[in-house]
Amino acid sequence: MRELMAESDLVKRLVWSGLLAGIGALASIATQRIAAMIWMRAFGEEPPE
Repeated sequence: MRELMAESDLVKRLVWSGLLAGIGALASIATQRIAAMIWMRAFGEEPPE
């Protein structure tokens, strides 16, 4: 795979975009869970949808 990436800027950009999307999705899920925990502790109820 490194040989392919070294030769193609397009492949590098696609891999980079996929990496950013994956990390962004995980960060979003983690952020939502942390916010829900804070909300539930502060208000003692489920957060609004």
